[in-house]
Amino acid sequence: MQSPLQIVFRDVDHSDAVESRIREKVEMLEKHSDKIVACRVTVSAPHKSKTKGNFYDIRLDITLPGEEIVVNKTHNDDHSHEDVYVTIRDAFDAARRQIKEWVQRNRGEVKNHGEAAVG
Repeated sequence: MQSPLQIVFRDVDHSDAVESRIREKVEMLEKHSDKIVACRVTVSAPHKSKTKGNFYDIRLDITLPGEEIVVNKTHNDDHSHEDVYVTIRDAFDAARRQIKEWVQRNRGEVKNHGEAAVG
């Protein structure tokens, strides 16, 4: 990665363990593509509830040559996202799929459909 990884904690206390997990996940993404220019990860807990658990949101902004991949995993009342590690996993899984698609497009492995015949 050309730029240093940026990790931002918003409305949630900083956690070395969470930051470490994010760094591991970013390293895994770099195995799928060494073309990642920059990556910014935002961890937030916008909804604090006394009766329900805290939900976490993760936003990934990944810059590749000619493309920006944005993954925004919000809780949408998914109770598994009360665990920050599950939310991180889901966000990075989505990013991995998008990076794989980008790599395939750039290698020409994705079939391009010609223009539809008009008749």
